[in-house]
Amino acid sequence: MSRKKTAAAEDLADLAALIARVRAGERRAVSRVVTELERLSPGAPRLLEALQPYLGHALVVGFTGPPGAGKSTLVNAYTRHVRSLGQTVGIIAVDPSSPISGGAILGDRIRMTATLDDDGVFMRSLASRGHLGGLCPAAVRVIDALDAAGKDIVLLETVGTGQSEIDVAEVADVRVVISAPGLGDDIQAMKSGLLEIADILVVNKADREGAERTVQQLLGALSIRPSERAKVPVLKTTATTGEGIAALADAIAEIGHHAAGDAQERRRRRARYLIARAAADRVAHRIKHGSAHGLDALADGVLSGTLTPDEAAHRLLKG
Repeated sequence: MSRKKTAAAEDLADLAALIARVRAGERRAVSRVVTELERLSPGAPRLLEALQPYLGHALVVGFTGPPGAGKSTLVNAYTRHVRSLGQTVGIIAVDPSSPISGGAILGDRIRMTATLDDDGVFMRSLASRGHLGGLCPAAVRVIDALDAAGKDIVLLETVGTGQSEIDVAEVADVRVVISAPGLGDDIQAMKSGLLEIADILVVNKADREGAERTVQQLLGALSIRPSERAKVPVLKTTATTGEGIAALADAIAEIGHHAAGDAQERRRRRARYLIARAAADRVAHRIKHGSAHGLDALADGVLSGTLTPDEAAHRLLKG
């Protein structure tokens, strides 16, 4: 056997051993795979391929809402509750990116004490890397790693701005949208898109003045929407004390039970999302790093009336 074939066989054996360790839930192996997938290293495609037979079991729950709603504290309280029931949890917290380093800057792990010294919980903060609050494609790859590692529930925490409401709707099996009293004009502080994607609406910090008013405003907003939207539950929680967390967990479990019927369709939906985002990223990269002269020429064509913006975009995409 040639040296090249021997090296290839050794690589396959190493990959199989790594996947076996991930399947066993070994934290160091899971962390290594998550890092490889987050960075999209040269070995990431092979890792994703090797993980495929073990996907489709985890319930993916999205937690999103405006800044100040207490999302991280609520995720922490929910994690503690489901861990008390024996379920394992993966947490992906998508932070805004540092404009200098590109790294996550909010440091959610500081607030998520449920992850400390608990082998049943794996937590990773990911930078949005310019995705305007969205999940970033890396988050979906990390979902696969945590799913393959046997996590019963994978939680996604994002800031409910910009693209994230669309991303969460595409990726999560259950979408929890969080508000709180005192966020400006209450419901006006919550983008209408968030109301559209919610499977469950939560008014967190329910011990604060104005909580019941926020609940009634949410119910009123739902009442003027299509009939299926009017059935979305509105729950009150106080994450710092645990009030309402059991009811929230029950609601997530009930919706998740219905969502679990077609694991293949769930995976297909996430694959569609990855394809669409990868295509959009390539277009954005071409615009950002392409020839300024070429883009200026297209812009001049639009200004002169010889090209429509759609025609110019078509030429840009054709390269």
